[in-house]
Amino acid sequence: MLRSLGQRPVTGSDEDPRVTGLRTAVSRLRRELAAHPADFPDRAIAEDELAALAAMATHGIPEIPRLRRSLLLIAGAIGSVSALSASLGNVRSAVELFGEPPRR
Repeated sequence: MLRSLGQRPVTGSDEDPRVTGLRTAVSRLRRELAAHPADFPDRAIAEDELAALAAMATHGIPEIPRLRRSLLLIAGAIGSVSALSASLGNVRSAVELFGEPPRR
């Protein structure tokens, strides 16, 4: 159940549900990537950026430009691995919940 004026669940936790969703999506993609048998050239980049996203989700609300940069690097690194596309889409959706970066 959600509070009438806020978007945080009434579970006793003050954690932003966007952060929880990001953490869950990143964790799932990390597990699937670790279990994926094929090696590909940019796998280490994807693993590093997923670790960075996980760290950001652990320390409160992440910076939107940094989230988007990590997402782009991950998508570029594993975008052609169709077995990971659903989980990558979940990470993208979780990042998009934080909104657009400020315009320059």
